[in-house]
Amino acid sequence: MKSFLIKNINKKEWFYVNAKKKILGRLASTVSKYLMGKHKSNYSNNINNGDYIIIFNAEKISVTGKKMKNKIYYRHTGYVGGLKKISLKEMILKNPEKVIINAIRGMLPKNSLRKLIMKKLKVYSGETLRHISQKPKLLKI
Repeated sequence: MKSFLIKNINKKEWFYVNAKKKILGRLASTVSKYLMGKHKSNYSNNINNGDYIIIFNAEKISVTGKKMKNKIYYRHTGYVGGLKKISLKEMILKNPEKVIINAIRGMLPKNSLRKLIMKKLKVYSGETLRHISQKPKLLKI
């Protein structure tokens, strides 16, 4: 009897989110809670028991204020003088999935579970909803 209860408690569900006209930070904070499993009654910070999230329409995300031109993403090539920077507007045109992934990744705990949690996040640009066979539910944000 106990094993039956444990299997139902740790069951992972699939949710999908339409990112069209959603504010980046609010979307990222809600999705990160579901990825970590904080919405479940059996939440524990040392166990990876969150749900799977599918985000589509990544290129239609919105931000408040002047972040579209003032927010800068930095990366380093590893060589001397190799600091590269790109604005949020250019990043959305070039790789819109990476914007959402970076925002959500920054809101997750900085420990060994972060890599495992990020594997449960699927981000796509475009209207088509993938992973239909998992029967995802709509996550309202």
